[in-house]
Amino acid sequence: MKRKIIMTSAAAAAAVLFTSGMAVTPSNATPSDGFVGTQISKGFFGPLSLNANKVQDKSDKWDFKLQTTGDSDLYVTRNAISAGGYSGWHTHPGPSLVTVTVGEIAVYDGDDPACPRTVYKAGQGSVDIGGGAVHLVRNESGAPAETVSVQMIPTGAARRIDAPKPTNCPD
Repeated sequence: MKRKIIMTSAAAAAAVLFTSGMAVTPSNATPSDGFVGTQISKGFFGPLSLNANKVQDKSDKWDFKLQTTGDSDLYVTRNAISAGGYSGWHTHPGPSLVTVTVGEIAVYDGDDPACPRTVYKAGQGSVDIGGGAVHLVRNESGAPAETVSVQMIPTGAARRIDAPKPTNCPD
């Protein structure tokens, strides 16, 4: 299956959002509950321009492109989510690759008028595009869940930006 990840526009959007002062006041933020993030590592990268291609035959093609215009911080974070726990509504200034390592999670997309719910189980991954995409992660499974997130953001930016609950999403 062809997979193509282009983070150039996400990085540009992240830079715009970070410099525009998109912070939400604490009174409008939705708190998390039963959601604990632990930083595993942090790395610093100067401007990047990567283009990796692997083509063996028509059934095995893979392209990867990553370009940033400024310095970036890369975080690896483990999130433990208790049964019934949730992240609170939030966004990030850059993209995240999230892998469910234990249990399952439900992710709600607050930017879609239908506020769709997508369930990810252990071994599955999701892409959080960041750049203002408001979402909520919830453990609705009745058992503990864990994720590992790899996140790239502009250097010095807050990794998480709290947001009010979107009016189009149920409680």
